[in-house]
Amino acid sequence: MTPFSPPSLADYPIQGIDISHHQGDIDWGGLKDQPNIRFAIMKATEGGDHRDRKFAENWQAAKQAGIVRGAYHFFTFCRPGAEQADNVIATIPAEADALPLALDLEFTGNCGKVPTLDELSAEIAAFYARLNGRYPGEPVFYMNESFFEQYFKGNETRFPPHLLWIRNIGQQPDCQNWSLWQFADDGKVEGIKGAVDLNALCPGSALEPYFVRPVS
Repeated sequence: MTPFSPPSLADYPIQGIDISHHQGDIDWGGLKDQPNIRFAIMKATEGGDHRDRKFAENWQAAKQAGIVRGAYHFFTFCRPGAEQADNVIATIPAEADALPLALDLEFTGNCGKVPTLDELSAEIAAFYARLNGRYPGEPVFYMNESFFEQYFKGNETRFPPHLLWIRNIGQQPDCQNWSLWQFADDGKVEGIKGAVDLNALCPGSALEPYFVRPVS
């Protein structure tokens, strides 16, 4: 088997990180000049009432550093989608220069419930109905490939139009089917103590125009 090589900047020139309070205090000045840190997608909310304690600080600091920002919500299977949307609205600013809202869909760290396809699609529909277009752009759905196979493959029209953010550590997914690829969860970058998730943007993705806009 050929050893995995992380995606190069020549092939994937737009790369970035995703973060939460687990990364602690971040030196954004140390991040901003690194060629593989073009964006930072940060955890903002989880479920119906949890808010990441570092989100507000990171949101402002990334903007001041000139790094393209995005926020994500960890979607729990044990709270109504509309309740979760209210948490998002109360926490995440709607700003034109930010990436579209990302929705983290996974079993790891979630509650014990395994929703049916009907249940999951209904609650995600309720989530976006409550948001009512507050955050511009097609939403970004984060998941691993097994979650995609279980719920989304062949069922894409059961969900709102969306872009895919695929977690695949050590193997490249098909670029035709994804916009973002989380390729490492043990990255090391200047400005963050400890490990951080690393990501690459699929060239030609619908997200690419966000990287030619000035960060105001």
